[in-house]
Amino acid sequence: MDSFNDVLDAVKLYCKDYLVDATYNLYIEGLQPMSFEDSNHVVLSVRNDFICKIVRDRYIPLLKEAFKAVLGFEVNLDLVVPALPATPANDPDKVATLPSGRYDFTFENFIQGSSNRFAYAAAQAVAANPSGAYNPLFIYGNSGLGKTHLLNAIQIEIRRNHPDFNIVYVNCEKFTSDLITAIRMGNTEEFRQKYRKADLLLVDDIQFIAGKESTQEEFFHTFNNLHTEGKQIVLACDRPAKEIKTLDDRLRTRFEWGLTADIQPPDFETRVAIIKRKAELLNMDLPDEVVEYIANNLKNNIRQLEGAVKKLNAYYMLEGISPVIGVAQNAIRDILSETQPVPITVEKIISEVARTYSVSAADIRSTKRNAAVAAARRTAVYVIREITGMSMEEIGKEFGGRDHSTIVYSMKVMNRDIQTDTRLRETVDDIIKNVRS
Repeated sequence: MDSFNDVLDAVKLYCKDYLVDATYNLYIEGLQPMSFEDSNHVVLSVRNDFICKIVRDRYIPLLKEAFKAVLGFEVNLDLVVPALPATPANDPDKVATLPSGRYDFTFENFIQGSSNRFAYAAAQAVAANPSGAYNPLFIYGNSGLGKTHLLNAIQIEIRRNHPDFNIVYVNCEKFTSDLITAIRMGNTEEFRQKYRKADLLLVDDIQFIAGKESTQEEFFHTFNNLHTEGKQIVLACDRPAKEIKTLDDRLRTRFEWGLTADIQPPDFETRVAIIKRKAELLNMDLPDEVVEYIANNLKNNIRQLEGAVKKLNAYYMLEGISPVIGVAQNAIRDILSETQPVPITVEKIISEVARTYSVSAADIRSTKRNAAVAAARRTAVYVIREITGMSMEEIGKEFGGRDHSTIVYSMKVMNRDIQTDTRLRETVDDIIKNVRS
């Protein structure tokens, strides 16, 4: 044979006899020659890390067998993934997609419909004119509807047009964690410099600020500082600010200073467009009846729509199964099973109560009796009983083996106090919502 290319072509043909077409097309056909050194050291180029891992795990023996059949001797085989070119995210005329079919969260990639058009337009207005359009912009809606996509699109667009901007994008948990670390390390000034010097502050899942007094106090001053200096603030939440029961009134008022925009579940036409877009990114040809079947059966979550298409693509690529209605039914069944809420655990409840009361989860489970820990422990007992329905004995075991009467007493105190203490009732409501979200 005249060249390494000819050898590799022959090797591919050898492999093709042992693989179904879909597998061959995805994992073997795209292999490219890199080097053939010292007579028996072969280096091949693979398109991406995902394919490289599959080829390395499953098909190296077949490839070595093929090289021996073609060359008459064994080779050592290495795979490499070439460095990617500069990301298209920096080029406004290109849309960045990844081999997995995932796309950058840009405005160009956001599928509009009647359910999200207002929020989309508001986000675009903020990106085009930071601090000059709506400040703050407060976007709310259930999980999986595109809030995070819009926050990312805003920061990408502003970074593109204002490369000198100091952009800070965090979720509420990160803000709280940074504050706790700063207090523990004694460097709160460094924390404030990070957040109060931002030209654009984007905070996702702001609902988790509920009930956390120190975090709310710090965020209040951060908000005031940025707003006074004309810096843009964008917040995303799973509910309107007025429904966050334990949110300080002064923060609730400020969240409503600018523009509030909601995102609703996508209508049928938008769901169809999302499915087709995802299939296009995966270079997958989905029959219209399959698209409509998915759109008719997954109605409330964009991630579920995209997950169904990815599942169908995986069936085709890995097993050669074409995307027909029967396969779509299985894919949807799998997606619904995979995306059911993770069973709410006692650990998750205790962790949320600990964050709300600014104590540690270990303290709640301990025998400490100071007022703050005792109040947190009673609340944890109440919420565990409310959410899980566990028996008093079972709950007692979760708190170091406390006896039945101790848990009964905690429940009696909580049931009494919730009737008269509006603040406590709202705190419990917010904890339950956060645990279930």
